[in-house]
Amino acid sequence: MFRESVFVLLLLAAFVSLVPLNSEDHSKYPRPLTELEKDKFIVGGSTAILGQFPYQVALRTAAGTFFCGGVIISNSWVISAAFCTINRSNPTTFRVVVGTINSGSGGIVFSLNRVVNHPQYNANDVSNDVSLIQVQGTFTFSGAVNQVSLGSAFIGANVNGFVAGWGATAAGGQPVTTLRWFQAVTITNENCRQRFLDMGQLFAFLAVHDHKICTFTRNGTQSKILGFCQEDRGGGFVTNNVLHAVVSWNIPCGRASPDLYDRISWHRIWITSVTGL
Repeated sequence: MFRESVFVLLLLAAFVSLVPLNSEDHSKYPRPLTELEKDKFIVGGSTAILGQFPYQVALRTAAGTFFCGGVIISNSWVISAAFCTINRSNPTTFRVVVGTINSGSGGIVFSLNRVVNHPQYNANDVSNDVSLIQVQGTFTFSGAVNQVSLGSAFIGANVNGFVAGWGATAAGGQPVTTLRWFQAVTITNENCRQRFLDMGQLFAFLAVHDHKICTFTRNGTQSKILGFCQEDRGGGFVTNNVLHAVVSWNIPCGRASPDLYDRISWHRIWITSVTGL
């Protein structure tokens, strides 16, 4: 289990009391997790083609503005990140769009029946960052629209998976309109925590919960880091059409720090209780 010792609790209390969480002096203080994703991009990825990731959905506001991703897990259910939907529990406030690689146009638009956020989601440390979305009607599966299977096995280190999303391709850039992807590689949670400690990111260290999966990915033999950011949240970490995790948070982005996801195997009982899957 995650280190819940008296030492860590005291360390956290001291940190919270001494560090101004909204400080903009990034060289001195780690930013709070709710402020981590100011930049919005997949870094170092490639452009997708239609049908390459048929399970990928775009979440758009009622006015048609893209804000997050999601993954089709049945003919009527999508999984996403609670960060994306926690203030959108009213199903009339946004739509699910399938069958497109364009963030703001095209595709088949579905209104919603239900939005279910994980009851233990905590925005302060981004724990239990998953949500479930039920559409009105059902998806018609095709080459451009299809589901993934839900993973049940524990995923350790050195597992490769595909991550897709929309956004800019460099810090400070504008979101792209065409879906992009990269292949991520998992590391152990212990390795993940140690990397944050080595960076002086205590707040991030404490947020590497056991229900998270971490990836840290370099572009082959190059030193360039591949990673996701905010508007990629809600997307999936997928291997062989099996969804093992949902994109959660990172320190933006592709900057030599791990990316974190919520582990499907950990949340499988809750997912089944809501969806019957």
